[in-house]
Amino acid sequence: MTDAPSPLHIGSHDLPVSPELSRFMAGSWAPSPLPDSARVPARAVTPARRARLSARFPGERLIVPAGELKVRSNDCDHRFRPHSAYAWLTGLTGEDQVGHVLVMEPSGPHAHEAVLYLRPRSPRREGDEAFYRDRRHGEFWVGRRPDVAETERLTGIRCAPLEQLGSPTGRDAGSDGELATVLSELRLVKDVWEVEQLQLAVDHTVAGFEDVVRALPRALAHPRGERWIEGVFALRARAEGNGTGYETIAAAGAHACALHWTRNDGRLEADELLLLDAGVETDTLYTADVTRTLPLSGRFSPVQRQVYELVLAAQEAGMAALRPGASFRDFHRAAMRVIAEGLAQWGVLKDARGDLHRRYTLCSSGHMLGLDVHDCAKARAESYLDGILEEGQVLTVEPGLYLQPDDETLPAELRGIGVRIEDDLVITATGARLMSGALPRTVAGVEEWMAALLDGGPAPH
Repeated sequence: MTDAPSPLHIGSHDLPVSPELSRFMAGSWAPSPLPDSARVPARAVTPARRARLSARFPGERLIVPAGELKVRSNDCDHRFRPHSAYAWLTGLTGEDQVGHVLVMEPSGPHAHEAVLYLRPRSPRREGDEAFYRDRRHGEFWVGRRPDVAETERLTGIRCAPLEQLGSPTGRDAGSDGELATVLSELRLVKDVWEVEQLQLAVDHTVAGFEDVVRALPRALAHPRGERWIEGVFALRARAEGNGTGYETIAAAGAHACALHWTRNDGRLEADELLLLDAGVETDTLYTADVTRTLPLSGRFSPVQRQVYELVLAAQEAGMAALRPGASFRDFHRAAMRVIAEGLAQWGVLKDARGDLHRRYTLCSSGHMLGLDVHDCAKARAESYLDGILEEGQVLTVEPGLYLQPDDETLPAELRGIGVRIEDDLVITATGARLMSGALPRTVAGVEEWMAALLDGGPAPH
């Protein structure tokens, strides 16, 4: 262990500091209060989470890092988001968590003491220049952060300076597969507080979709209308929460046939569809994940309606299959049966048997949702993909049809149409509750909703 100070992160073009300036900067500072954002809303629920983790690894030291900054270009870093497991166990979600580490120290045969190692505030005294010179962590560069004692009060976790951590041995969530798996599986069932956060994320996302529809006239007039849509949604996400939970997909026309189209550099054409897949991430880092496919003219053409209504029927079948005790894969199978039968009725497939429909559907019809948009991804197959649904799990149902523009198995009028409808649901004692039902899904509902917003009125509910 060492108490040596960390090197300053300064730029190659920074001005030198004279001894006189260093002395002048060190004195005459009033007490600095914590910012309003220094809260830990999850404090009441994190002790139970740590206790569940403790029970799985008796007598072992567990190390859960928040993560480090990643360089975007030269001396500019990507915006920091703590690792989801760290946030889940500590309730700390801010950008000031860079480099911090939670250690679960064995305190008996069946218990652990949590110790949070964090970067202290830089003292404002002569010889300590980090508070005004350090570009990565200095308060005058990135803002005030809680000190060790303040963080202890905020979290209820014993805290210590990061310099005291040293190089502990133990299970590290960044490299230990078993620990990462357990941390994923412990998050499969959401507590009441988590469901509330996810509903908040969904509600903000609904508002973002309404913003997008209101902005369609300006987006249609812009040469990169997809970017305009992305920006409009990002404004809502950043104003109401931490930002978007993932890169927004604003895919117009044939771009919608690319599952993860995030270039968003295309023009919008009034006779095409816009596939918008977007979600607001709350300040507590829970994200929504919603997709709507919208007619840019405000009304579906007959062929667009044909494709849309098949996808909607598939989604309805998938959602109807959600209930405690059902297999996780049941809702996907139900949705794909509808898709395959529809494609056979269109004459695209010879019959509905087999898996040839996957040429047009490409991927699964949903996933777990929570702190990560594809939540609990390191859980074992028997606990997740091949597992059984439980009350409190939150997931998406998102069947789609992606009819590639160059696919010669399709009639010409179907080529270049991509449709996905995605909603977020929580498993209840008797079935599932639709969390994103404030956004219409039927053809008539979508057209009425768009018309009201484009006319400047409130969204119909």
